[in-house]
Amino acid sequence: MVNEQREIWQAWVQFLHRWGLGDLAASFLETFGPLTTLAAQVIYVGQPVLQFVLPENYIQALTCMMEDERQKEKFISMLREAPTQ
Repeated sequence: MVNEQREIWQAWVQFLHRWGLGDLAASFLETFGPLTTLAAQVIYVGQPVLQFVLPENYIQALTCMMEDERQKEKFISMLREAPTQ
């Protein structure tokens, strides 16, 4: 489970860096820390629609990260690292 979650996070990181949003996402998570829990709840509500675009395990990994401070810090660190090509 941990390896799968790390792979999903890496996919999110690569996606965000590809679109030039890595630093913005990291800044959002750092600046609006308490609001990320609320954002996770919004994603839960939108999950039936989001499942048409994203796999369920990607949505679940994202929301779990947003609700857990340690996971969020690790994800931010991944975003701040230089993107791998």
